[in-house]
Amino acid sequence: MKLKFYIFLFLLSSSIFAQQKQVETSIDTTKNKIGAEFKLTLKTVVSSKSKVVFPKLKNIGPLEVIQSYPIDTVKKNDTYELIKKYGLTQFDSGKYTIPGVRILIDKKPFLSDSIRVEVANVKVDTLQQKMYDIKDITAGDSGISDWWLYLLIGVVLIGIGVFVYWFVKKRQQKKIEEEVYKTPIEKATSLLNNLEQKELVQKGEIKEYYSELTDIARNYIEEAIHIPAMESTTSELIQAIRTASTKKKMALTPETVENLERVLRQADLVKFAKSKPLDFEITEDRNKIQKVILTLDNAIPTEVPNEEDELLNEAQKQKQIKIQLRKKRNKRIAIAVGSVFLLLALTTAVFIANKGFTYVKDTLLMNPTKRLLEGEWVKSEYGNPGVLIETPKVLKRMDAQKVLPKETMALIKEMQLFTYGSMIDNFFITVSTSKFKKPVELDLAKTLEGSLKVIEAQGGQNIIVKQEDFQTNEGVQGLKGYGTMTILNPLDKTSAKAYYEILLFKQDQGLQQIMILHEEGDSYANDITTRILNSVELRKAGN
Repeated sequence: MKLKFYIFLFLLSSSIFAQQKQVETSIDTTKNKIGAEFKLTLKTVVSSKSKVVFPKLKNIGPLEVIQSYPIDTVKKNDTYELIKKYGLTQFDSGKYTIPGVRILIDKKPFLSDSIRVEVANVKVDTLQQKMYDIKDITAGDSGISDWWLYLLIGVVLIGIGVFVYWFVKKRQQKKIEEEVYKTPIEKATSLLNNLEQKELVQKGEIKEYYSELTDIARNYIEEAIHIPAMESTTSELIQAIRTASTKKKMALTPETVENLERVLRQADLVKFAKSKPLDFEITEDRNKIQKVILTLDNAIPTEVPNEEDELLNEAQKQKQIKIQLRKKRNKRIAIAVGSVFLLLALTTAVFIANKGFTYVKDTLLMNPTKRLLEGEWVKSEYGNPGVLIETPKVLKRMDAQKVLPKETMALIKEMQLFTYGSMIDNFFITVSTSKFKKPVELDLAKTLEGSLKVIEAQGGQNIIVKQEDFQTNEGVQGLKGYGTMTILNPLDKTSAKAYYEILLFKQDQGLQQIMILHEEGDSYANDITTRILNSVELRKAGN
């Protein structure tokens, strides 16, 4: 598909592009000021039975349609003369080509002639306009020192983080070893003291207070007497304690069991019935729980520990220490990972503030055109007559003769084609050169027109074109066409807006052409295009 794009280079005779003259084209002026109206007139003569359809357009090529005038009909004998006018304008100065407009006459398409127009700037009276002094040159940021500064800050922050991690780890390990209690009564007593230090009652959190108070008692009973207290209801727990008291010969008074039951039921009312005990009742319940725990601990028959039991207890203690350390380690890992992500987020935010979001995004995601721009460029000569050009990648030679029709082959002596990418890629560049068998008179504007028609045939839509004279650094004159279009992807049927530039240079028996196409709005691709075009040098035919 890429090679077919160059067929138009050889379809230069008027017979190829000519069509039956069914539509007359005229314009009121070919030179106008910015924003002024051009009146494009299309005229056709048809029979009374013919059906003519003039298109409804928002743009005709690079010019905007600001007015679509009604069709004028003039009867002449058995024929009708239909006249359609479009009011066009352009707000950028330059030379433009109004392309042919497609008209349907009895369902057959006919194309109007293209017309070149010129839009001039409005002259400004510099004598009346207030002028200002040129501002001083402001030095741009090199960016290199900033990277070293951010790197140094990152290293310092990481060092501080490592030190804090080591210090906290030592402190937490020591604290964990202290928090592993030797006996259930020691644990219960400590937790009761901690509960009072939380001051939940003073804060009005009565439900939470009773929940923790009864959990301390249930945990103690479960660990000391080996009753599943945490999973039991109040009635089941009281019955289990009475049964255990008989089996283990625990000296418990009925008052001790009744006090425990009274506090547990009070807690049930607070948690499930939203009961609110008075302050003195809360104090009494706390004292009752503490007394019950001490009484139960004294009532449990003492056993003389043997050496194996002591070793077992020590092993259990070490096991508990390892479990606690593992939990703390996992917590530290989570904190460390979170800190790293936070540091990355802060560093990214700093770069975004200094470099901009687009720069950071394109750097992280490895934007393909950014990589092309910052990669190693190649300067080489392509074709005959040669085109010396600098590109991000070496252009690949293509065999153009395989796709050229016979009528084209009859016109040319030699053609060479070199490309990188394709029309649906991020960046597409082609360089072609040709030498003709006989001298030809080339009209570069017509050649550009044919180029755009072939692009349209290959999937280009809504093509807007501007054109202007172009001169290389060596003074070689040519024509530049540029603008935007919509590229249709034949694979997934999606479309994208693209920007293009076409350079054309004619010689006695040769033609040299360069085309660049990329996604519209890609700043990196714009920089690549500028660098490529600034590097163009041309060989003369026959040299």
